Amino acid sequence: MATLGMVGLGRMGGGMTHRLRARDVEVVAYDRDPQLTEVTDLAELVQRIAAPRLVWVMVPAGGATEETLEALADLLEPGDLVVDGGNANWRTTVEHAATFADRGIGFADVGVSGGVWGRDAGYGLMVGGDGPSVERLQPVLDALRPAEGGWSHAGPVGSGHFAKMIHNGIEYGMMQALGEGVELLEAGGPDGVDIPAV
Repeated sequence: MATLGMVGLGRMGGGMTHRLRARDVEVVAYDRDPQLTEVTDLAELVQRIAAPRLVWVMVPAGGATEETLEALADLLEPGDLVVDGGNANWRTTVEHAATFADRGIGFADVGVSGGVWGRDAGYGLMVGGDGPSVERLQPVLDALRPAEGGWSHAGPVGSGHFAKMIHNGIEYGMMQALGEGVELLEAGGPDGVDIPAV
């Protein structure tokens, strides 16, 4: 498998890089934080990876993602593949894919779930992209996922981020329901209800 370029070494990207290396995936990693980065800048990251390149962007959605993708669009070459693993708006993801496609560069989006525990337990991965891009990503996805299951090809570009948005909505809804349940336990019923036990 070719070397992967990982951009972003925060709680998620750092854990993912560790998990990939533990499963014999070669990673060159960049972060804006000089204490975390292994290369000086994105240009060096791109130079250190043989073409056709595979670069995974794991930075916060919004300005950081926009800056990173703009820089990579100028540095990468036709045949390379970029993965946006952040929590971007799926509509913006489709626009990014079109920009890269105009330059002959592939684009995929992956909704990543698992938090800091994913480093050891594996990540849930919701992948958006065309068949050849997903096939090319499969060794990386297999290294990141749990022992069984853990990733799905959700559909075309944008589908991964759309699925992650729905995933987050369900998760936050469940958290809200649990919070309301605990509040009801505290507010009503007989004295002495053992809330932690419940």
